[in-house]
Amino acid sequence: MARTRLTVTGTPAGDVDLAVVTPTGSRRADPLPLLVAHDGPEYSRRAHLLSVLRRATEAGRVRRHRVVLLEPGPRNERYAANPAWADALVGDVLPAVTDRWATPTRPALMGASLGGLASLQAEWLHPGTFGALFLQSGSFFRRRLDGEESFEHWDRVTAFVASVGRARRRRTDARIVLTCGLQEGNLANNRLMARTLERTGHDVTLAEVPGRHDWRYWEVAFDPFLLTLLQGSGSPDPSRGRGR
Repeated sequence: MARTRLTVTGTPAGDVDLAVVTPTGSRRADPLPLLVAHDGPEYSRRAHLLSVLRRATEAGRVRRHRVVLLEPGPRNERYAANPAWADALVGDVLPAVTDRWATPTRPALMGASLGGLASLQAEWLHPGTFGALFLQSGSFFRRRLDGEESFEHWDRVTAFVASVGRARRRRTDARIVLTCGLQEGNLANNRLMARTLERTGHDVTLAEVPGRHDWRYWEVAFDPFLLTLLQGSGSPDPSRGRGR
């Protein structure tokens, strides 16, 4: 796979560094679906995202994809429910990519922990931008569930999560898959977020998988949940993740 580095300047969240990874032999004008990953270098290095996708493509399980690996920069400031980051991603970063590489459908967006929270907020504030969300162990902090009050952006995160809870109708038609480890602290707030989204008519699946809040467990959840989401064949069956 070929990798092109790009810096998007002057966004509401500052300059954003990223890499666009494309299948070898493809051209920029070739219309390939796009997957955008928060914490992209970590997903590539520690969860082997590109290797998983390459093997799945070679096996005919998913189409060839372009992958945008987003550098986090000041991660907590950007990813912790910061509307400026959502605006930068949708208004500046995504157009900088799609203006250069042909993208026939709405991109998919993924992230883990705060990256999962940032992914949901980007589509929530700009509905219709993304066709699918893959949210792993999202930091959907709630005051009555989580003891994270010392976190510097606690108020901002809980305010956004509460605003999702106040919704009375579906906000987005994106397909949403959440994964969360059975041994991690974010499980309760992920369960509640899934129920909240389902109550308002969203296409949402929660897959509870063995493991903790860690890259190797996030990698395990790629198959089948991310791969099925990228196939565009509907939400995965969450029962397939239990007991793995």
